[in-house]
Amino acid sequence: MFDRIFAYHRAVNDRLLYELDSHGHELPERSYPLFCHILNAHQIWNARILNRPPFGVRDVHTYDDCSDIIGDNHRDTLTILEQFDLETEIAYVNSRGDAFTNTVSDILFHVANHTTHHRGQLIADFRASGIDPIVTDYIVYRRND
Repeated sequence: MFDRIFAYHRAVNDRLLYELDSHGHELPERSYPLFCHILNAHQIWNARILNRPPFGVRDVHTYDDCSDIIGDNHRDTLTILEQFDLETEIAYVNSRGDAFTNTVSDILFHVANHTTHHRGQLIADFRASGIDPIVTDYIVYRRND
């Protein structure tokens, strides 16, 4: 199931990046950094599981880098799904320096939920700016997939 969810996130993030590039000048200042935050958080969680260096939570990337990061995040998540049992516990330190342990499945669920939450904020930015947003519903993605 996670493989389908993260394929959906990749496809929708690709489309949303295109829309941000097309309409960025019409959107609030927070919109593009918020999109980068979505990608950063996904990368950070993947890095925690894979024991790699993480991005900064608030790093802002170029359009081309965002496109690459979307692909890298998806590939890394697929690697995690192939190499880790979903109940494997991952010890990590959050951005505030607090230590925690969670299962891979809980982390991946969090990443998916976090992405959807902030993407909803971006869709609200589009609407508030008078721009018709893309449809980001998972069920619509599955119908057209």
